[in-house]
Amino acid sequence: MSVDSADCFAQSYGEARGKFLAAADAAGLDVHSHTHPLLGVDGETLALDVVRDGPRDAQALLLVSSGCHGVEGYCGSAVQIALLHDPAWQAALHAAGVAVLYLHALNPHGFSWCRRTTHENVDLNRNFIDFHAPLPENAGYDDIAALLVPSTWPPTPAVEAALGRRLAEQGLVALQTAITSGQYAHPEGLFFGGHNPTWSHVTLRQVLRDHAAHCARLGWIDLHTGLGASGVGERIFACRDDAAALARARAWWGEGVTSIYDGSSSSALLQGLMWNLAYEESPQAEYTGIALEYGTVPLMEVITVLRADQWLENHPEADDAMRAQIKRRVRDAFYTDTPAWKQRVLEQAMTVARQALAGLSAQRASDAR
Repeated sequence: MSVDSADCFAQSYGEARGKFLAAADAAGLDVHSHTHPLLGVDGETLALDVVRDGPRDAQALLLVSSGCHGVEGYCGSAVQIALLHDPAWQAALHAAGVAVLYLHALNPHGFSWCRRTTHENVDLNRNFIDFHAPLPENAGYDDIAALLVPSTWPPTPAVEAALGRRLAEQGLVALQTAITSGQYAHPEGLFFGGHNPTWSHVTLRQVLRDHAAHCARLGWIDLHTGLGASGVGERIFACRDDAAALARARAWWGEGVTSIYDGSSSSALLQGLMWNLAYEESPQAEYTGIALEYGTVPLMEVITVLRADQWLENHPEADDAMRAQIKRRVRDAFYTDTPAWKQRVLEQAMTVARQALAGLSAQRASDAR
């Protein structure tokens, strides 16, 4: 990899967006910006910025998306910038006849305001359900909702002891599932999936209608942070529970691809996932996708930080010192701002991108025979 991580990572959403737009311009690519209705923490414009490299009629399309969970965008944005700065990657794309669509900051509001959620307090990756049907229930979350986001912060010893008992009784996997799988009954709680499609949901759906309605093969790399061992990019299967799709994902990205369906992933079994759009808006395509999830800090530390951030969101009267402390912890939980971590992130991402290109190219060659 010829790109220095210092050139790709940023210290704010505004800086990250500026670097992404400059990288697209240097690569000679147009940017289509979907402007968010609200402003950022510094009064800056927020947008989902879309860049396409490759012909509109390409039969193979690769999506590379960042910032589904706002504050996780530091990592994903850097990966996209690195790819845009890499002429060898662009030459390989063009030679293979594969188009790539960079989706920068799916949730720009969360990125700018140092939150995982959208401005509606929704976890975007739990928001892709059928809202005409009854909302899913999560009794496990209901049981501990008041413990997760208590009325005071830091939590009282009694609250922490009660949550500790749940952990001892249920085990980490069961507790993680209850907390993170998605809930639709507590709008001021964690991992809330919403009661309607969010702005980001609606906007992304329109982008896929514009760009993915005619391809025959669709790949997707969605970039995340916050789960797993520090600096390790887990390749999590991001399709329906389909044996053929899993075999294809492992052919592209290796047998180490994990799955939420068989318990091999560090992620719990989730609902309302974003990749549902691939089936809904690109039904003609053979779809293969992963979430590339980079570890940062231990799971329970991440959950504690999210609890604090949600408490802060629910208590705008909190003083400036408390706000600054919590926001710093949020950023640190999802962005390890060290040269070694950042370099590992980029190296693994470039490998994963090239593997996706090889997979899409191999399918194209097979179709031609």
